[in-house]
Parts: sequence; structure tokens; C-alpha cells
Amino acid sequence: MSAAAALPESIDVSYEVTGTGPALYMVHGIGSRKTTWAKLVAALSDSFTCVVYDLRGHGQSPVAQVPYTLDELVADLEALRRKLGHDQIHVIGHSLGGMIGPAYALAYPERTLSVGLLSTAAGRSEDDSARVKGVVARMRDEGIDQVLSTLVSRWYTEEFAAANPAVIEHRIDQVLTTPPDVFLAVFDVYAETEMAPWLHHVEAPCLVLTGENDPGCNPRLNAFIHEQLPMSELVILPELRHSIVVEAPDEVLAHLRPFLERASG
Repeated sequence: MSAAAALPESIDVSYEVTGTGPALYMVHGIGSRKTTWAKLVAALSDSFTCVVYDLRGHGQSPVAQVPYTLDELVADLEALRRKLGHDQIHVIGHSLGGMIGPAYALAYPERTLSVGLLSTAAGRSEDDSARVKGVVARMRDEGIDQVLSTLVSRWYTEEFAAANPAVIEHRIDQVLTTPPDVFLAVFDVYAETEMAPWLHHVEAPCLVLTGENDPGCNPRLNAFIHEQLPMSELVILPELRHSIVVEAPDEVLAHLRPFLERASG
């Protein structure tokens, strides 16, 4: 097979562009939407051209045939960059998006200004891998809706969930309106991706940021990511769980904005 034939096929994703300045592409996680980034876009669009998009099969993007691969998700991001004509980009990603970002930087180093890895995982132990794959297996066996309460408790602190029922309901609706085979396909990518073998090849400056009490993307795994990356900063946000972009955008911005400004030169 030729190199050209081996390239993954991209799709034309749904996107929005806001602001002016260096291009900042924001990549959401499993069963989420481009609207996840709304508060960060509002805060950063004075200094950056913020590009948000729905992953394939999510929101307003086309539903490509499953299964999906990390390479295909990277190809979608690169196709969008080419379409919009940005020569170089910052990429920040949450959860699965935090795997897409560094994988993009590995594939397209000349196009990458920096990477933000938010609430993601690498260096999983056998037990870590078994747990996350077990969640996917439960969803296949019992149905996604039967596991949602467990996921929500992992995503948000109890205090935030109790005080913001509309936010929780909206997040559940996002999951349930994502085609089940798509949701499981991207969860498979998240569960089966191990960045450990190649993180040390990512040359771009990176911000590694997670919540202190994130069960699946905990400080131990993020310390490993930080240690593997040649040029990175590690930030652990006290008390938070997985959905730091939604629950604590101001705390994320306090570290993200200065990092992006430094990486923009």
C-alpha cells in the first residue's frame, strides 16, 4: 500500500470561528460538543482566533461509519486547518481531545505552536486500562444510559452537580443524543489509546492540566505525561474532577492564557 493510500480519510466537520489573533483550535471529548468551550472562547477571543468544532458523529458534524481511529480524528483536525488556511495553530483538547492534540502535534510538528492536554491520560497501568475498558464493556452490555450516573459522578464534583442541575441535564442530553455507536466508538479510542510510546517525540510546548480528584485522568497519569514530554508545564487544579472546562473555566484560564501567550512568542 502506498503512503498516500494509507492516509486516513477525513470528514468535513461542523465548526465556528470567533476572535482574532493566533489560531487556537479547541477539541472536545467523548459525547460532548463544540459549545463546551463557550466560556473559554468568550475569554480568549480578544487575543486568539478561536476555532471550535464537533468531532465526527457529534453535534452537527457528519456521522462517519464506525469504528473510528485516533488517526482519523487527527485527520479531521488537519483537514479543518487546511480549509481555514491557518499556517500554524495552538491545539487544546479535553479528555479524548487531549489525546488528539498531541497526536496532531506528532503528525504535524511544523503546524503546531503548542498543545494543551486537559484532563487526559497516559501511562495507564494494567488495572487502569482494565477499569476504563470495563466501563465501555458495561455500556455495550447494559446500555449507555445505565452507566451515565457513574460517568456524571466522575465528571463533576458533588457540590457543582447539586448547584447546577441544568448543566448536568444538558450534558446527559449531549450523550444521549450522540448516536450510541459513535459514543462507543470514540470511547474505544479513548480507552485503547496509550500515548506513552510516543509522547517524548512531541516537540511543541505543552500544558498538562487536570483535576486533583479526576478518577480516570488523575494526577499520577498526568505527572507521567509531563515527565515524558520534552517541554511541558504541569498544573493540578485542587478538588476538581474531570469536567474542568465546564465546572471551573476561570481556573483553567488562569493557567491557559499565560501559557498560550508565551507559546505565541
